[in-house]
Amino acid sequence: MADDLLKEFDPFDGFDAEAARLDRFFAGLDDAGWARPSRCEGWSVRDVLGHLAGEELYNHACLDGNVQHLLARLAREGVNGFHDFNEWSVRQRRDMPVEQVLAEWRTENADTRRRMRELGRDASLDTMAGPYPVGLQALHYDSEYATHADDVGAPVTAEEAEGRTRWRVAVGRFALSEQEADVQVEQTAEEQVVVRTDGLSATLAPQEFVEATVGRLPAGHDLDPRIASALRCLA
Repeated sequence: MADDLLKEFDPFDGFDAEAARLDRFFAGLDDAGWARPSRCEGWSVRDVLGHLAGEELYNHACLDGNVQHLLARLAREGVNGFHDFNEWSVRQRRDMPVEQVLAEWRTENADTRRRMRELGRDASLDTMAGPYPVGLQALHYDSEYATHADDVGAPVTAEEAEGRTRWRVAVGRFALSEQEADVQVEQTAEEQVVVRTDGLSATLAPQEFVEATVGRLPAGHDLDPRIASALRCLA
């Protein structure tokens, strides 16, 4: 079943690895590096950090079992939905010293990762969608962190690239299944990804499939927009 796609991957190791990648990258930035545009429209590299730091408010609410209290609090401040929350999180931190935002993210995210690992993949935690397995939530975080690492240009070594893409393909296939997307996905013996939806089909390289699932295909890519839309499930 869909969960079988993920059994070989440790969600907590992936979370640690992508957080460490971002931390190494952020630690080496100068003012120009922080100001550089990211792949997230309208966000600089610094804004991506602000988003990650702000997101820990939600992550901790999940762990503390008070997501509905957080949503009510945000609604009182005129923040409704994830898009509003993301933009609000970034705005809240734009005037703060970047060292302070980085320290906030490091501390809060380390706590999130520790607590999730201690709970274990089969435990449950509170989310906006209701109770959800910790391991699957961690895999969603893994995907988000890997996506944002690519958004800001954090390096990926040649030794880790293949394995990183492989788990990201699996998470994308799982997310499509979980959302009951009207798309069929198969992997060939050559590791290509064959996609079919609404009478259309395409064969993608694994990294192209990953980029489609997170809405990061480059402008001008020749994938039919209808297929690209059907595959977008993690962003």
